[in-house]
Amino acid sequence: MTISVCIVDDNKDIRSALEQIILMAEGYTLAGSYADAEEALAKIPAAMPNVVLMDINLGDGESGIDCVRQLKPQYPEILFMMCTIYEEDEKIFEALKAGANGYILKKTAPNKLLDALRELHEGGAPMSSQIARKVVNAFQVKSPADPAGSPSAAGKAISILSNRENEILQLLAQGMLYKEIAGRLFISQETVRKHVYHIYEKLHVNNRVEAINKFYGR
Repeated sequence: MTISVCIVDDNKDIRSALEQIILMAEGYTLAGSYADAEEALAKIPAAMPNVVLMDINLGDGESGIDCVRQLKPQYPEILFMMCTIYEEDEKIFEALKAGANGYILKKTAPNKLLDALRELHEGGAPMSSQIARKVVNAFQVKSPADPAGSPSAAGKAISILSNRENEILQLLAQGMLYKEIAGRLFISQETVRKHVYHIYEKLHVNNRVEAINKFYGR
């Protein structure tokens, strides 16, 4: 299935580079490319892409997070992938709270960027590994009463999940993409997707962040 993508970035060079990545990749189409929040808010609803690659800092005026906050409730079927230089906890959680479905850094290699877009389109919630670690650290509770290496210090196995599902959830919490998990466990990406579907179903969650939250007992 072809994935249509819109790009929102105020930096002309970065925007052009992202455009080329999408245009040259098989299975992707460029639905639109915008330089600021005003243009994005006006044109994304008409373009109706599958995924929006959204920068956070869009210069003067509204930010990428503001765009997501306004568009996501009106168009829940559009998936928003933050693509930014920001690694600060505040920006990460503000974006996720606004409705972002994934969060990757601009230094992500083109092939990993494309993998992340496809994973997002197929129901995942991809994050760069640095971002996933920050999410895990925010959810993880380390009590002085817990000995080192205890479940609360290193992630808890969830009893309703199978051993394989717990293993995959732990790898998701490390920020791995489905492709990387498949390689690590010597299984197909389709098998990973099925396991993740069952994990979300059993935990009554909709995305990776909520699953990590459950994993760390919050």
